[in-house]
Amino acid sequence: MTDIKILHLINRLSFGPTPGQIEKIKNIGVEAYIQSQLQPDSIPYPKLLTKKLEYLDTLPLKPGEIITELQQLQQQGKELKLDQRGLNRIKGRFEQKIFLQATKGRFLRTLESPRHLEEVMVDFWYNHFNVFGRQGLNRLYFSSYEQQAIRPHVLGKFRELLGATAHHPAMLIYLDNWRSHQGKINENYARELLELHTLGVDGGYTQDDIIALAKIFTGWGLPPNAKRAEDVDGFFFDEKRHEPGDKFFLGQTIKENGIAEGEIALDILANHPATAKHISYKLAQTFVLDQPPESLVKTLAQIFLESEGDISEVLKTLFNSSEFWQVETHNSKFKNPYHFVASAMRAIGNEVDNFRPINGILDQLGMPLYGCVTPDGYKNTKEAWLSSDTMIRRSSLAVPLSGGLLGRGKPISAEKLMATLGNNFSAQTRAVIENSS
Repeated sequence: MTDIKILHLINRLSFGPTPGQIEKIKNIGVEAYIQSQLQPDSIPYPKLLTKKLEYLDTLPLKPGEIITELQQLQQQGKELKLDQRGLNRIKGRFEQKIFLQATKGRFLRTLESPRHLEEVMVDFWYNHFNVFGRQGLNRLYFSSYEQQAIRPHVLGKFRELLGATAHHPAMLIYLDNWRSHQGKINENYARELLELHTLGVDGGYTQDDIIALAKIFTGWGLPPNAKRAEDVDGFFFDEKRHEPGDKFFLGQTIKENGIAEGEIALDILANHPATAKHISYKLAQTFVLDQPPESLVKTLAQIFLESEGDISEVLKTLFNSSEFWQVETHNSKFKNPYHFVASAMRAIGNEVDNFRPINGILDQLGMPLYGCVTPDGYKNTKEAWLSSDTMIRRSSLAVPLSGGLLGRGKPISAEKLMATLGNNFSAQTRAVIENSS
């Protein structure tokens, strides 16, 4: 297989090539590479990366453990006779620690993990089930949401991923379901669950379905304040707040059955043909073209249904499709800011210790990590990101990136960079690179 095709594969299944990666894939073979990426547990983490991640002690914390640690810190403050302003500063510093460790953990894995596809899918699914992580209680919970609700399920069964997000306090808070109770239902989560997470805007549901689903999820919320440290997973079903009675949802009657009503609704949605089509379209749009071929979407949707929402099976079909390998798909995707910055740093290969400047760069480029306010997440199309201002801002990053100013390393060699990128350049670009070296 040609370097150009291997580069296309790398650009889709990872955040871009690293030095020597094209040759590595040539040695093991394209099929073996794809198969290993679809089974990330078969790929061990490098010892150094494991050690770096172990220093990020807030990453493995579950919601209840986060509250416990915060309470312990604030108790220490009380023993020091701090006033409320001082206690608030303690909370703010803890929230900042969670944010910095979450972003560092994401960057480290993006740049150094050999489980390339897993990282691409963590980004994809967090964006699909987006929660805004920079406001209110979710300053505490957003990192746990990625680590426990998203990351374990990115290549597994869609139903498990859907359920994990539905139960996590970050989602319950973000879309206001924790405030929804009988007599005063809140439709936000139900609406976005149908429109964004499962069926899609054209999925055939009605306003009555939204209302019924909102009633089904009444009572799904957080433990009472006094018990939030005890309930480690951060989920609590309050029978007293649940709307009683049967619910008619998507043509089916769901009998009154407390929390089980929500699980039945999630089962219906996860196995719905409209969900299969919606998810398949988004995957094809991410890995193939902004406007993916209908034939491919139809094929993927069929596999989704036949495999009961097995994400790895859907992707396996996608990566082996003729549409994925067609020449017109090569370099067809315009990278969003996160993908752009990540791919540039991977290509250079310098080790990075301080990721704060990268957070600043992403803020400047309009894609702050964990900072999308709206539930639809960041767009993944050229139309959303390509502009003259975008190109100027990205060009201005060339100097600090190529000069090794964002990491521990020497300025990049033009010759090595060309080899890393498969020498896939126009004559004009090649001339500019050669003249700069």
